[in-house]
Amino acid sequence: MPDLSYLRSEIDRMRRQMVRQRKDIKSLQRAGISTKAAEELLGRMAAKVAGLCAERDRQAKEQRAKYPGTNKAINGPIERRFR
Repeated sequence: MPDLSYLRSEIDRMRRQMVRQRKDIKSLQRAGISTKAAEELLGRMAAKVAGLCAERDRQAKEQRAKYPGTNKAINGPIERRFR
């Protein structure tokens, strides 16, 4: 299972790649070339990023500090978490 830092870097990398892909699609559309395959690829990439984000959120939730004796996460500013 990938760790949290790997997931964050992979999400960032894929988002940058999607921006480049969108620019390429726009240039192809201006040239009058079909972009159906590129748009499908972009959709698959977006779905993969959404899955990675869900996994990142799940792992981040598991790593949060919890109240002693419960399974409730401590939310709020850092100074309130360690009293």
